[in-house]
Amino acid sequence: MSVVSIGLDLAKSVFQVHGVDASGHAVLRRKLARGGLIAFFTKQPPCLVGMEACSSAHHWARELVRLGHEVRLIPPQYVKPYVKRNKTDAADAEAICEAVGRPNMRFVPIKTCEQQSILVLHRVRALLVRQRTAAVNAARGLLGEFGLVVGKGIRNVDEPRGRMDKLEPELLPDEAREALGCLFDHIGGLGERVGAVEARILTWHKSSQVSQRLASAPGVGPMTATAIVAAVGDGKQFQSARHFAAWLGLTPRIKASGGKEHIGRISKGGDRYLRALLIHGARAVVGTTFRKDVAPRPWLTALIGRRPVNVAAVAVAHKTARALWAMLTRAEAYRRPTGVPAAA
Repeated sequence: MSVVSIGLDLAKSVFQVHGVDASGHAVLRRKLARGGLIAFFTKQPPCLVGMEACSSAHHWARELVRLGHEVRLIPPQYVKPYVKRNKTDAADAEAICEAVGRPNMRFVPIKTCEQQSILVLHRVRALLVRQRTAAVNAARGLLGEFGLVVGKGIRNVDEPRGRMDKLEPELLPDEAREALGCLFDHIGGLGERVGAVEARILTWHKSSQVSQRLASAPGVGPMTATAIVAAVGDGKQFQSARHFAAWLGLTPRIKASGGKEHIGRISKGGDRYLRALLIHGARAVVGTTFRKDVAPRPWLTALIGRRPVNVAAVAVAHKTARALWAMLTRAEAYRRPTGVPAAA
């Protein structure tokens, strides 16, 4: 019997393969070493290969597509219900093989090398920013032990070092001064690396028409636009704008039973990084409502009048996400609603 569908459980070194024939009976169960995976699928006739969308999945998917196979990536949470009893590599491969053939299963589009490269830049930038924030907080706490109070915010980093240098040795011993100086040098180095990564992202943004088109929407800058393009692609894997917003975790949780429906807070599912970028941009849009030099948006003013500012920011982020989906799928620039003034 020829294999028509294969479930591949990915790992670092040892991979598990489970294949079934046209009638759904298991005809292939095998462990493969990392070095023998490509050789095995080279000899295998073209078939449907299912994998969990986890680390290295997009790399192996691209490799198998080059060999003529049809590859589908499945979110891990959708594979779990098909795992029987004990969780083993063989059981996982069998579950993947079962799930990949379901007609109502949802799949993850395979990312290109370029998309993953841009996402790597964003991940590295996020890591460096977290490290810089931790270092700044550490410096602020240590200076506080010697009576130096430093204001919050990354913009206040240079000011405490100047104040520290002016302190007399009796107030700040040389040992502490040297240690804090090392910490401030580390903060400066992290800032330079963040700037270099952001410059590389901006360079790619200027070369991408899609990213520039998304950046024309209110509350969306180069960082958000490039991250959306790299993570989502053309956006056609989503049925509608609401599906896209739900994937970002910006839609409310709904619990319904017995004809009673309860709408709760947003689900906060999906990509936290993209959701955070959209909400930060939405906060900037909401903040223009309190500025006298910006023409008011009546709908936004009314929203803030009946909801807290943070709730309004999430609502604006939801609205922005739906607009971005339409811009991606229709290849159009942002169209400002009639009668809505441009932000200053």
